[in-house]
Amino acid sequence: MTTLSPDTTDVEDLTPAAARAELERLAAKLSAANLAYHTLDAPEITDADYDALKRRNTAIEARFPDLKRADSPSDQVGGAVASGFGKVTHRVRMLSLENAFTAAEVTDFDDRIRKFLNHAGPLDYTAEPKIDGLSLSLRYENGRLVQAATRGDGETGENVTANALTMSDIPKVLTGAPIVLEVRGEAYMSHADFAALNERQVLSGEKTFANPRNAAAGSLRQLDASITAARPLRFFAYSWGDLSEPLAATQQGAIQRLAVLGFQVNPETVLCHSPQDLLAHYARIEAQRATLGYDIDGVVYKVNDLALQARLGLRSSTPRWAIAHKFAAELAWTRLLAIDIQVGRTGALSPVARLQPVTVGGVVVSNATLHNEDYIAGRGAKGGPIRNGKDIRVGDWVQVYRAGDVIPKIADVDLTQRPADAQPYVFPHSCPDCGSPALRDEGDAVRRCTGGLICPAQGVERLKHFVSRAAFDIEGLGAKQVEMFFKDPDLPIRTPADIFTLASRDAQNPLKKLKNRDGFGDRSVTNLFAAIEAKRAIPLDRFIFALGIRHIGEQVAALLARHYMTWDQFEAGATTAAPGNPAWAELTAIDGIGDVVAHSLSEAMQNPAERAAIDRLVAELTIQPVAPRMTQGSPVAGLTLVFTGTLEKMSRSEAKARAEAMGAKVAGSVSAKTDLVIAGPGAGSKAKAAEALGIRIIDEDAWLTLAGAT
Repeated sequence: MTTLSPDTTDVEDLTPAAARAELERLAAKLSAANLAYHTLDAPEITDADYDALKRRNTAIEARFPDLKRADSPSDQVGGAVASGFGKVTHRVRMLSLENAFTAAEVTDFDDRIRKFLNHAGPLDYTAEPKIDGLSLSLRYENGRLVQAATRGDGETGENVTANALTMSDIPKVLTGAPIVLEVRGEAYMSHADFAALNERQVLSGEKTFANPRNAAAGSLRQLDASITAARPLRFFAYSWGDLSEPLAATQQGAIQRLAVLGFQVNPETVLCHSPQDLLAHYARIEAQRATLGYDIDGVVYKVNDLALQARLGLRSSTPRWAIAHKFAAELAWTRLLAIDIQVGRTGALSPVARLQPVTVGGVVVSNATLHNEDYIAGRGAKGGPIRNGKDIRVGDWVQVYRAGDVIPKIADVDLTQRPADAQPYVFPHSCPDCGSPALRDEGDAVRRCTGGLICPAQGVERLKHFVSRAAFDIEGLGAKQVEMFFKDPDLPIRTPADIFTLASRDAQNPLKKLKNRDGFGDRSVTNLFAAIEAKRAIPLDRFIFALGIRHIGEQVAALLARHYMTWDQFEAGATTAAPGNPAWAELTAIDGIGDVVAHSLSEAMQNPAERAAIDRLVAELTIQPVAPRMTQGSPVAGLTLVFTGTLEKMSRSEAKARAEAMGAKVAGSVSAKTDLVIAGPGAGSKAKAAEALGIRIIDEDAWLTLAGAT
């Protein structure tokens, strides 16, 4: 397992260009970490490393909301479902949690909730230890356990029913339960059981487990349930999903109801009445951490009133009403052996430190991401010194820092142990893969290869993105296969369209058939061609994301797809959009789309070479339009709304969430396509623009009536 060490530059000091580069790097690292942790049960970085990476990503997105990527880690939950298990679609999504690392962030969590709800009165929270295990969903019908599933990617998990039936902590039959009850919690292994299991593994000559979390995940996800039965798995219930009737009116009451039904619930869960109470309980749990008998990595806070939870609702991947207050980590010293350069999908040259392996908090660290040339030279984004101006050189003795409040990094350099022959690192000004000039734009912290489509490194990375889980997700065509096909002289895949002509080209190549290559046979080739064929039809949002356009991640792709609805409308808008024209005004009026995204999209769709590649791809596919939301009876379904001025009875965030749930589109500016403007006190230019265009304007009270919130 490794730790990562990116830029030390404060988020407040990042330029927009540097922020874009950092978000790109973070998305790649977190995606790889999710795959290793959730799907392969073989984590490559520690929880503290992961949390810090995700925390920096969130902070950058908060400062630069227009730069949020379509594949933003903020919108991702868990990992893909592994092969070998049946798939289960969760009727209610299983979400992840927002993280906090400081007392100020916990207080801010309380403030944000009060602001969203316009709530000034008492507000209670539950606080419970955050178990470091594997999320598990248990579905009961008429009191009987009928299905168990892992979280997977939040929407689809693995069917592990047979394995769950072997766990003693999980009731098989319930008395007095709702007709439908989906209980959620954490499968884990106690410290004592973990030690005993590893002793048995040694005696039987089998591989030992690295930690209790890996042991629990590996035990639950066995295709042979008898192996699970022989493992000491436990289960804490802490939540629920699909219900035929409410369990209680409060979080605490619902947990107590689960205990009465026979589930194990954590005895350290308490009710708190203020942020100060939450922090006091956090301190108590942290002090008891080593004596609990099981691994935890923080404390989870949840709004106690379930009616308020419902009002607060959900973000794309996290609930607004809960947060995980995580524990901090550690640091160590080691030798920097080398600095390698990796070229990313958009041409970014990213330096990677190769370290003498060192154990940091029980984790072996061997790599660190150095981010950019300024960081190596000891300069921050604004030119000021970092690490007191000390540069980083091959051979240096460096401090690898891991803590919850910053991303893991090389925090310091010991100049007293610097080799006498150490030379300042010279950052390359040409691409190590294609030799093209690597240029650095004014104000940008990242140097980029200018080779574009001729750069093999960029080509490979673009194809990896294209077949990634959130894009086309073609089974049997992963990163390893992409690299192989990219170099193949007979059946090359150099552009996405080449994927969909692979079978026909193979049929026309009788002397060098794919089935005769190492790693392939009749069955694997047949399966690959079938998997490719199955992906010729793809939803619009996934297709937009798959194109790999800078600054367009999953969330932005979804925003664009929901607005334009069809490929033809999206293509027409993006192809004609230019600053000042109606298509540009429509594009930038989409709530969440700014000038940066609009420029990136229009440049890609209007670049002749890029557009030719896209057109060849589109000719091979059926791009499915966005289905309208099922909002029967909604008075605003299909309408485009703009909120302006001050809302006094419902926060802007809650109003926007309510409108979207009712099937409306929420725009950030008024245009000829706006249907309704909700204007509170202080409404200015947007209200005037609506009046000039003859658009209907209502006040907040009328909106509340329309939304059924009166």
